[in-house]
Amino acid sequence: MTKKRISEAKTLEQYRVTLENTASQPQIATTMAEYGYGSAEMATGQALYDTTVQAFDSGTTETDEASAAFAVFDAKKNQLSDIYSAHRRKAKVVFQNDPVTAKKLEITGTVPAAYVNWLDTVSIFYTISIKEAEIQTKLGRLKITLDDLNAANALIPEVKASRAAYLKEKGESEDSTSKKDSAFARLDDWMSEFYSVAKIAMEDNPQLLEALGLTIKK
Repeated sequence: MTKKRISEAKTLEQYRVTLENTASQPQIATTMAEYGYGSAEMATGQALYDTTVQAFDSGTTETDEASAAFAVFDAKKNQLSDIYSAHRRKAKVVFQNDPVTAKKLEITGTVPAAYVNWLDTVSIFYTISIKEAEIQTKLGRLKITLDDLNAANALIPEVKASRAAYLKEKGESEDSTSKKDSAFARLDDWMSEFYSVAKIAMEDNPQLLEALGLTIKK
């Protein structure tokens, strides 16, 4: 769990204790009711809490799913990258005196860092190599077979699909996080005011404040 998630879980536990003890201890319930926190207002706070817990759980699930989807995408991309790097290195040797073919295969210069440009470069290399028998023959000198080329090319749609799945999960995670943050903000506001009123209402009974989960300075 991330530090933020741990912190949020601890906050929710603190609020749970406060709400449950307010409802279960008559002296606290009666005192708070005198200060505007009767059954109706406490029901409002409980509803905000329930909504936030649901948003927190949903956000946790969506974040975990996004992380899992990224792991799949990252593994596929790295697999293709490793294979392409090895093939590219050999192709540069094979076509070092054939600048026309080297340019056609886009093996001159550096490999693009940006994902879209990188995948375009990889796709061009395999599309052309698979189409042209003469290129295949020359690559065969360094033990790159047509089967090798086809196997690498088959990874490209897998990389695209895994990235699309990751972006979908990432979008859902971001949306869920936004909803969770909004829910927390509303609940935090309600609880903050509740605690402020409770400190006034029970200033002569500090043990009751402790029952709400508040730390009392001795």
